[in-house]
Amino acid sequence: MTQIALFDLDHTLLPIDSDHEWGRFLAKIGVVDSEYYALQNERFYADYKAGRLDIYAFLEFALKPLSEHSRAQLNEWHLQFMEEVIQPQLKPSAFDLVKRHQDAGDLCCVVTATNSFVTRPIVAAFQIDHLIATEPEVMGDPLTGNFSGKVSGLPNFKEGKVTRLEAWLKDQQLYLSSVQSSYFYSDSINDLPLLEKVSHPVATNPDARLRELAIKNQWPILELFA
Repeated sequence: MTQIALFDLDHTLLPIDSDHEWGRFLAKIGVVDSEYYALQNERFYADYKAGRLDIYAFLEFALKPLSEHSRAQLNEWHLQFMEEVIQPQLKPSAFDLVKRHQDAGDLCCVVTATNSFVTRPIVAAFQIDHLIATEPEVMGDPLTGNFSGKVSGLPNFKEGKVTRLEAWLKDQQLYLSSVQSSYFYSDSINDLPLLEKVSHPVATNPDARLRELAIKNQWPILELFA
């Protein structure tokens, strides 16, 4: 029987929000209109934390800069982003959590609403092979083609995480009901649909509403960055 360990990324394995920080990074290096982009970035981030984010409106905003530059240029900027923003936020406690599951032979996967262009190199840094993320639409070759600025398929957000996970598991010839144990680590009330689906939900660095719910439901609470 297989065990699976699922991890949200932002404020779960990372003490920051990579989507939000990518927007701030683009503003800092002058790729986007700094004042406008910063204002909109903060507004969407506040909506996300409040559990009222319009995911399609946010993706229209967040994916637009990807469509305005070549993949080669975006990759160059992302290397800088990894070095300046992400590397200092890779914490031993998060690596230890992942390694415990890997050493146990669990099938590990990051399940994040943040798009795969931003997150794939971060997930690779954790040496996790599997990623379910919101997918930006690519024109032409999936690895080298430029982005259209649109989302491809269902955003990996709220109930969408359950749908996308079930599709991924089916590709692995697995089902949540057929695995021995399923863990999901998340900080956010936005992830409640998936937390309620797994056998072992773990509120990790939880926001106030998830903390309250975890206490009520007697779910474990894990503070990775305390």
